[in-house]
Amino acid sequence: MPLADSIGTLAELKAEGKIRHIGISNVREDQFREAQRITPIVSVQNRCNVNDRSSEPVLDLCSQEAIAFLPWAPIQETERIIPLLTAAERHGVSQRQIALAWLLARSPQVLPIPGSGSADHVADNIAAAGIELGPEEFNAITDAVEVSQPSR
Repeated sequence: MPLADSIGTLAELKAEGKIRHIGISNVREDQFREAQRITPIVSVQNRCNVNDRSSEPVLDLCSQEAIAFLPWAPIQETERIIPLLTAAERHGVSQRQIALAWLLARSPQVLPIPGSGSADHVADNIAAAGIELGPEEFNAITDAVEVSQPSR
C-alpha cells in the first residue's frame, strides 16, 4: 500500500476525532517528508542504536522540528564498542546504560524504548537518564560507531 494512502487514512481518522495524534515508523527522510505534507506527525519510531545509525538523518529532522524520535532496539550490539565499554567502566554502570545515555545525549527529542525483562532492568534503564557523558566520551563513542556501521 502506498505511504500516502496509509497516512491519508490516518489523517481522515484524526479529522473524525477517532485518533488524536499520528506517529510513523521505519521511515526514510523522503517518507517522513511525504507524511508531513499530508498531516502533522508527532513522532517517528525507527531502529537506532550506537551501532546502527542508519536512521540518523531522520533523527536530525525530528530534532530540527521538535518531533519525538523513539529509537527501537536502542541497546543492541553494544558489546564490542571499546569507547562505550570504557565509559561504562568509568561511570560504574553497564554498557547498555551508556548506550542509552549516548542516545539521550544525541538529542532532547530522543525517547528510547528499551526492552525490560525485570524490575531491576527497568531501574537500570531509568538510571541511564541520569548519566552525563562528557564531550570526549560522547565523541569517542560516536566516532567509533561511524567506522563500525552494520552491513545491510
